[in-house]
Amino acid sequence: MSRSGKLAAVSILALFALQLAWRLWLAPPTQAAPWMMALYFSLPILPAVVLVLLRHRRAGFWGALAALLYFCHGVMLAWSAPEVRGLALAETLLSAVLVLSASWDGMRARFAGRRAGKPAV
Repeated sequence: MSRSGKLAAVSILALFALQLAWRLWLAPPTQAAPWMMALYFSLPILPAVVLVLLRHRRAGFWGALAALLYFCHGVMLAWSAPEVRGLALAETLLSAVLVLSASWDGMRARFAGRRAGKPAV
C-alpha cells in the first residue's frame, strides 16, 4: 500500500472515531439518544471502515465518497454552530485529507503521462 493509501486508511479510521467521540462524549445531543446519533452519523463511513479492516484496495474510494458528505456537514456547522466549531473544522479537515489522499495516486498517474510527453486521455 502506498503512503497516500495508508494516509487514506488512517483518515477513514480517524473520521469514524471523530463521529463516535463527537456524538457520545465531546458534544452529545440533548434531544436524541447519543448512541442513536453516533450510529446515524457513523453509517456513511462504516463501509469504508470495514474495507480498511479487510485491507481492500477500494477502501479509499468509498471513504472519500462518504467524506464528501462529512465535508459539507462540517462546513455547515462551522458557520452556524459556534459551540462545536472546533469539531466541525476537524471533520472538515479530515474529510479534505481523505479525499486528497484517496485520489492522490490516480492524479499522479494521470499527470505523469503529461510530463513524459504523452497526450492526456
